[in-house]
Amino acid sequence: MAEGWHGWDEYAPFYDWENAQTVKRRDVPFWQRLAAAQKGPVLELGCGTGRITVPVARAGARVVGIDRSAPMLARARQRLRAAKLRAMLLRGDIRQLPFRRRVRFDLVMAPYGILQSLTRERDLRETLDAVAGVVRSRGLFAIDLVPDLPRWSEYDRRVSLTGRRGHGRIRLTESVRQDQRKGLTIFDQEYVERRGSKRVVKRFSLTFRTISIPQMRRRLEAAGFVVEAVLGDYEGGPLDLRADVWIVLARRK
Repeated sequence: MAEGWHGWDEYAPFYDWENAQTVKRRDVPFWQRLAAAQKGPVLELGCGTGRITVPVARAGARVVGIDRSAPMLARARQRLRAAKLRAMLLRGDIRQLPFRRRVRFDLVMAPYGILQSLTRERDLRETLDAVAGVVRSRGLFAIDLVPDLPRWSEYDRRVSLTGRRGHGRIRLTESVRQDQRKGLTIFDQEYVERRGSKRVVKRFSLTFRTISIPQMRRRLEAAGFVVEAVLGDYEGGPLDLRADVWIVLARRK
């Protein structure tokens, strides 16, 4: 089984381009509001290119971002410099958070289904235990889940997105595979970028694990959290099993 971090280094040059056309910024105000309500520092798991980190820092939060991918972090640092903002960015594994015992966060954020990149049960358990070790007593752990992964129809080599980037054009051709026994959805990506006569092709796969709300609740409770709320959108709406996002808010006991 491929580990969930596989493919993200290769994804880094295309991540912002794709998300500008799909997710856009619809989740950003939610994370800004949540972080701005905290007095102490905020930790973002899987901060990637800084898509959430930078606007959260702009809203005034003291944010620390951690990600395993050096190419993703390089783009996040570029974003911070361009915005003239400060945030601490660390390269590390969210299953083993690299903080001393005295470091505690008021809020730990897990945006954009990052916990679903943990393809093994032990990976999720280790991550929740690691978060419990760095969030303060009664601190908040906010988790964004993508519920519709198992409903994705399998298909082969479908052109999903096309568009311009700078002076070139990009095409994303995608295939989807389901491993129902393991609860995994695998996206095989092929990006073709043309700039004049130059043609660059990048191929990689991204793997995500389905996690239900009851499953996440049990695992959070086992790690020492109490679930306070489950939301069905970024505006604070109630849980809807047909929604395209679930947000779990849990407190450290």
